[in-house]
This record gives sequence, structure tokens and C-alpha cells, in this order.
Amino acid sequence: MIDFAAGDSRPLASQRAKAVLLDLDGTLLDTAPDLVGSLNDLRCEQGLPPLAAAPLRPVVAQGGAAMIRCGFAVSRNEPGFELLLRRYLEIYRMRLSRRTRPFPGIDALLAEIEARNLRWGVVTNKPSWLTRPLLKQLGYLPRAACVISGDCRALHKPNPYPIFAACRRLALTPPECVMVGDAQQDIQAARRAGTPALAALFGYLAPNARVADWGADGFIEHPLEILPWLSTALDPSSPSDIRMIP
Repeated sequence: MIDFAAGDSRPLASQRAKAVLLDLDGTLLDTAPDLVGSLNDLRCEQGLPPLAAAPLRPVVAQGGAAMIRCGFAVSRNEPGFELLLRRYLEIYRMRLSRRTRPFPGIDALLAEIEARNLRWGVVTNKPSWLTRPLLKQLGYLPRAACVISGDCRALHKPNPYPIFAACRRLALTPPECVMVGDAQQDIQAARRAGTPALAALFGYLAPNARVADWGADGFIEHPLEILPWLSTALDPSSPSDIRMIP
């Protein structure tokens, strides 16, 4: 069921959406099996037992450094942290798509978007040296109209720059797109760009996540619930919220 922030059963109409921008980890792809698997492979190298996967799923969206902190109980300023992180990413790069799969409903969603002659793209904080090979291995790279990766840390989501960059690639304005993500940073970036934002409840949400406070325009429990937004998109609240691409 779609639960729109405005309380209606469908978006408040303004203009047709022309593209869907998807976060990668926890929205387009269920990457947790390989990210957690890589952590456990590293723990095995260090002579440690594997950790249960379920508690680590919400950590996946926070990046490799967070995985190392949880997997080894070390902080970034402690000796050995950077070495562990580097080895973790090496292991992950070797098993990028071993167990990673699209979330149920994603393939049907993308097929419908393409059938309507609309476009979709990926906007992620994952670096391009991991993002593009992963999408290529799973067959999504040639289909994506844009792939914006997080190679510049200062411009990661929640900075709106990645969404502006995606809009430039698509030759669209931010209100003509819909951003979908499973993390608060996805919603914040979209709101700052003036792009309608949907929170993906099927992603890597922490048990105590206060998703209702994120400022999303809607909440989806299944990828196909994005489809109503391809008929009409939410007007981003007020003229002051609508920003053109810098």
C-alpha cells in the first residue's frame, strides 16, 4: 500500500514524471548478502567466527567503514582500521554479484518504465569502481539512462549534487524526476534538489528508523508502488523548494 505524506491515495498532481532515480544498495539491489559475506570472509581471515547477517543488514547502507566498525569493534582512528577496510573492499570487489540480486518487483518495474518510453537511473554513494562493474555483471548498466556514483565524498547524498548531476545527464529538471531510496540521506538529497522523494520500506531500514520524519512524499513497500508516480508527480511543495540544475 502506498502511504503518501499528503494523506491521499496518489500523488498531488503537477506534471508528469519523466524519470525514476534509484538508490543502489537497499533499493535497486539486495547487496547485503555479498557485503555481509565479504565481512565474514574477512573475519575468517582474521581467525574470527562469522556474524549473523540480519543485524548487519541496516549497516550495509552506511558503507564499508561502518561495516568494519561493526565487524571488528574498532573506530576509524584506531591502528589497523584502514588496512581492514582496504582488505574488506578487495574481498567485496571479487564477489560483487555472487549472491546479489534485484529486490522482488524491480525487474517488473524497470520493464514497465521502459515500456512507457520513460527512463530510469542510479544515484548512489557507492564508488564507481564498484557500482559500474556490479551493474554490468547483472545486466543493468546498458539499460540505465544515468549512473551517478559517490566518488567525491564531499558531494555524497544528502548533498543534492548527485541528483543535479543525474538531471543534467537526463536533460531534465529536478521536479521531472522521482527519487527512491531506503535511507534518510536519499530523501534529504531529493528534497534539497526539489525532486519528489519516495522512501523504500523494503530496504535496509534500522528497526528504530523514524521514516515518517524523513520528509518523504510517499512510502512504498514494493517497487511496483512507484508506478503511480509515473502518471503524475508531486509538486515539490512551494516555489522556494524548486531548484533548477546549477
